[in-house]
Amino acid sequence: MRVLVIAESSERADIVRRGLLLAGHEMAEVAAPDGPLLAALEESRPDAIVLESDSPQVDLLDRIIDAMGERPLPLVIFSNDPSEQCISRAVRAGASAYVVDGLDASRVPAILQVALTRFEFMEGLRGELNVAQQKLAERKFVERAKGLLMKARGLSEDEAYHTLRRMAMERNRRMGDVAKSVLEMAELLS
Repeated sequence: MRVLVIAESSERADIVRRGLLLAGHEMAEVAAPDGPLLAALEESRPDAIVLESDSPQVDLLDRIIDAMGERPLPLVIFSNDPSEQCISRAVRAGASAYVVDGLDASRVPAILQVALTRFEFMEGLRGELNVAQQKLAERKFVERAKGLLMKARGLSEDEAYHTLRRMAMERNRRMGDVAKSVLEMAELLS
């Protein structure tokens, strides 16, 4: 695994590098917190990010999130700031692990493994949430389209449902897509 290290000091970056070697991972690059993070991410194409900072500021966390864009990565933060505010900011920024005063090469492998596992778990939950939201949206389209068919054609709810279902099967499309098309066509005609 390739890891981008964002560190305030070369000595602390070296501790992270030694820890990554212990874990069998590779340090892709060391970037300065005030450097061009997007370029560092594009150039190194890491699988994870480790941030070493005395107290990660909101603008730095925002820059990391912006640099990741549509491809979130596990983020491990080693900091000296135990404040609730800083921890809360880091978690909201997507940190999978936030370690206070714990930068020791021998601890890096386990901390990184926990962060990776937590990240994968959260990504799974996000995926499930997206599927559930999509199904809910499709269901709303189907309900609205059924109501439209019931009103326009004088169909019962069951008849309207079967009409949508038959249309979906004939067109080899999802029922939610057919319902959305019915609603769009009705909007055009009104």
